[in-house]
Amino acid sequence: MSRKKCTSNKVDDELEMTMVCHRPEGLEQLEAQTNFTKQELQVLYRGFKNECPSGVVNEETFKHIYAQFFPHGDASTYAHYLFNTFDTANNGSIKFEEFVTGLSTLLRGSVQEKLEWTFHLYDINRDGFISKEEMTEIVRAIYDMMGKYTYPALKGDVPKQHVDAFFQKMDKNKDGVVTLEEFVLACQEVCSLLRADILEILLQTLTSPD
Repeated sequence: MSRKKCTSNKVDDELEMTMVCHRPEGLEQLEAQTNFTKQELQVLYRGFKNECPSGVVNEETFKHIYAQFFPHGDASTYAHYLFNTFDTANNGSIKFEEFVTGLSTLLRGSVQEKLEWTFHLYDINRDGFISKEEMTEIVRAIYDMMGKYTYPALKGDVPKQHVDAFFQKMDKNKDGVVTLEEFVLACQEVCSLLRADILEILLQTLTSPD
């Protein structure tokens, strides 16, 4: 690629950023803060901007986008909890910086970082602990999202049964709540690597050509 073309692309990127309501941090700074390359961030930004021309995404838009990946289920509740986890500023919108930071953790973070992010997803009221009720809410939302075509044989209160069994293993001191340390330890005992398949689908969609 010629120097002239590279310069032109950089000017185009900067021009695009000035035409939205929220202007993201410089790509160099985001590159330093995430596990993405500058080129990957450029692709992600264009995909983000196409879906959210204002430069930020609110919860309703996030739910609409997310629902497209799960046409056989109801993803609204899970998308609500996922949105709140990405919304680190807790202001009802997700900026590009928040989006790529969370995505970077889920796709390329260490096992510890992925587990910490997932803990915050389950900690609905953000009090630093996961209660059985909170875990049940998330698990129910996941089952609803996947839909009856994925789990046609489910009968009774299967999500609650799964939560009861796993919660018992996580709550080491039997105090009725799970701390981050207990959560990480239990997950590491059960699986060697926390997968982020749902977010991988989102990344593939954003990076695929039109």
